[in-house]
Amino acid sequence: MGKVKVQWRLALAIDGETISMRVMLADEETDIDPAPLQGLWTVERCLRLTNQTNRLIEFTYGTLEFLPFPTTYHQAISRELFLAFHVAMQRIGGDVYFAALRLQIRPENLREPDLLLVRDKADLRAQNELWLGVDLVVKIVSPDHPERGTEQKRREYAEAGIAEYWIVNSLNQLDQTITVLALNGTSYREHGVFHRGQQATSSLLADFAISVDEIFDAQ
Repeated sequence: MGKVKVQWRLALAIDGETISMRVMLADEETDIDPAPLQGLWTVERCLRLTNQTNRLIEFTYGTLEFLPFPTTYHQAISRELFLAFHVAMQRIGGDVYFAALRLQIRPENLREPDLLLVRDKADLRAQNELWLGVDLVVKIVSPDHPERGTEQKRREYAEAGIAEYWIVNSLNQLDQTITVLALNGTSYREHGVFHRGQQATSSLLADFAISVDEIFDAQ
C-alpha cells in the first residue's frame, strides 16, 4: 500500500484576518509550516501550540523556532549532567530540570534549555508552566545551528541576568569541550574551557566538578 498522509489545519484569527497553518503527518513525521504566521505569533498563541505538540519550539519576538529532535547521544549527555547537578541540588536545597520546560528570557522571548537550575527550590521564578528566571542553564550544541548556542543564546542569557551558562560542544570528536561562562555585569566571562582529561567546575556552585570524559563517554 502507498503512504497515507493526514492533513489538518489550524485556523487562527489575527487582526480580523483568519490565517491557517497546515500540519501534515506521514510515516510518524510531522511537517509544520509556520511561514504564514511568522512574525505574528504572541506568547499566548505559542503556549497554546506547544501544549499540543511534542516538538521543542522556541519563541523569539513573534517568530517560532523549531528545534531538532535530540539524538540518543544528546540525551545521554543530558542525563549525565542532570544526575550530577541533581545530587548537588539535593545537597543545597536547589532544583534542576531538563527539557522540555519553557524559560522566559524576555516577555517576547521563550527558550528551551537542555537543563535549567535554581539554587533554591522555593525560588518564585520557577513557575509550573513557564520559568521566569534561573541561576544556571546548560546548552548541548546542536549540529543544525551551532551558533544558536555559542553566540545567540550567550548574548540572550547574559542580558537576562542568568549567572552561569554551560555550553557542551560534542560536535568535533577531536575537540569536545565544556565551556563554563560566568556573568560579569551584562556579559559573560569564561570561567573555563574544559577538555577531556579535565574536571569541569562551576563558579556558582562551590565544590561542584564533573569529569569531561564521563560526559562525552555517556551511552
